[in-house]
Amino acid sequence: MKGKCRIIILIVLAQFLGTSLWFVGNIVVPQLPISALQNPDAVSDVLATVQFGFITGTLVFAVLAFADRFSPSKVFLICALLGAITNLTLLLPGVQYQAILSSRFSTGFFLAGIYPVGMKIASDYFEKGLGKVLGYLVGALVLGTALPHFLNSFGIAIDYKSITIITSALAALGGILIGFGVPNGPFRKQQQKLKISGILALFKVKAFRLAAFGYWGHMWELYAFWGFLPLFIKFYAIENEQVLNIPLWAFITIGMGTLSCAIGGHLSKRFSSTKVARFSLLASGICCVLSPFSLQFPPVLFIAFMLFWGAVVVADSPQFSTLVATHAIPEYRGTALTLVNCIGFAITILSIQLLGHFALANDLKYLFLVLAAGPIFGVLSLGRTNL
Repeated sequence: MKGKCRIIILIVLAQFLGTSLWFVGNIVVPQLPISALQNPDAVSDVLATVQFGFITGTLVFAVLAFADRFSPSKVFLICALLGAITNLTLLLPGVQYQAILSSRFSTGFFLAGIYPVGMKIASDYFEKGLGKVLGYLVGALVLGTALPHFLNSFGIAIDYKSITIITSALAALGGILIGFGVPNGPFRKQQQKLKISGILALFKVKAFRLAAFGYWGHMWELYAFWGFLPLFIKFYAIENEQVLNIPLWAFITIGMGTLSCAIGGHLSKRFSSTKVARFSLLASGICCVLSPFSLQFPPVLFIAFMLFWGAVVVADSPQFSTLVATHAIPEYRGTALTLVNCIGFAITILSIQLLGHFALANDLKYLFLVLAAGPIFGVLSLGRTNL
């Protein structure tokens, strides 16, 4: 038991450290001394580039089955070190806009060998109770996602050079913790040679296919909700003449997901990952539908509504990843997690872009109604099955 607790702690800590390269983009990029970044669209483009890098990386890692053919711990180590190095290129003297784009794209690319590969490592150790472990793992990542809002809420300005160096060091440390502290798990099934046909074989498994569909419906909502959350809270404050610390409430709302992921992981042992994921998806879909009415709520009720939404919008994420890992062909588990992540994050770009255009052309009151399509699709995909 002590050995397994140690493994859980190392995986969660290393994941958090490794993905710190992702979390701080919102803090570092706007501070870079490049005239092109004075254009708000340029900042958005740079921040989006890391997403495209991640999508490209997950696609390459999935097709080449790196995490299944080679030791996932070593893949994690190498990608964490390379991600740390590419992150440091932001500090090169005289760095230009195109170099910044290349740096963020490369960092996102190597994050593909950290986030989904970390889940693969966890699944190699915990066939039973995987939902609980991934609950802690995703919960830590949610906290990291909320961190920039926390810093902004207090007006904390951290020098971009310092935070770039620190996050690169933390990512390298995370890679070392996994690479030298977490050997291959007892449930790992190594793929002996590259078989592209294995990707098609994955989707022939009905349970895997339904889990993937549910995850993609969840991803349609998640990142768009996080991205436009401050705007929605600000709109409420203006409409109701309230004074709110918007970054602080955005941090608390997103941070609620840390608790819900952990709690959902424990509940999955009693009720199953499918039931926890279905409930969370249904609840967040209802929140999407109720969002226009929430603008009429009194402040206390509005805040309570947003905190509940912040909890349920992500609580299903570790459970869907559990279902994907559980129902994937064992030799292709790493490929399955990576590919499902790849498509999921591609979907987030579509929903974020759609919401951005919607916000410009329509009343913000109805902003989050667009997101209801994702949970509806996910719930319908799961149906009444208990995967």
